[in-house]
Amino acid sequence: MLYYSVRSLLNNKILFFIISLFIVNPVKANNLCYQIDGSKVVANDGTYLGVITHEYASNSIINDYGKYGDKYSTESIWNEYGSYGGEYADQSPFNPYTSNPPLIFKNNEAIGRLTVNEHLSGAVNPYILKTCGF
Repeated sequence: MLYYSVRSLLNNKILFFIISLFIVNPVKANNLCYQIDGSKVVANDGTYLGVITHEYASNSIINDYGKYGDKYSTESIWNEYGSYGGEYADQSPFNPYTSNPPLIFKNNEAIGRLTVNEHLSGAVNPYILKTCGF
């Protein structure tokens, strides 16, 4: 009975996400945040999707009220119904099967991919960005 309850809970995506936030090594996450701070995010079709930086910058992808952080903006990864957000859009960092997630550029050089798809090289989970203390 207990096994069944635990198994059904682990099948819940939301619970898995919450657990994964606590499993991330804080030292590794802080180092990653430092490395990507100030980086630009660009979709595979060339659309500029904002900058990875503190939440008060107008062009920040974690500014809930800015063009690139607003969940209703067409150029935001947080718009779950847009071309660059949600779990089904081909260019979304939240699509676990995409091979076309947004690229992360620092000093005009691609340094990673913003994606939950752990099978892609250079994957940076977008959920980590909200935990960075830029």
